[in-house]
Amino acid sequence: MRTIQHWIAGAATSGASTRTGPVWNPATGAQQAQVLLAEPADVQSAVDAASKAFQDWGNASLSRRTTVLFATKASR
Repeated sequence: MRTIQHWIAGAATSGASTRTGPVWNPATGAQQAQVLLAEPADVQSAVDAASKAFQDWGNASLSRRTTVLFATKASR
């Protein structure tokens, strides 16, 4: 069964997680995956990564931010 990991600092990671929760397909009611449930250390890692990213993002020019956001929109 597929396990959904945390996404921290631009990469998938299982971190310190040892517990999982089911992910259900709402159309069929069948379990389609399991998701890792974060431990306090995982949350702290995510907060630290977000704080660092915020500093870099805050220093980015308007044209750089626009380029990144439009690239994200185009890839979906």
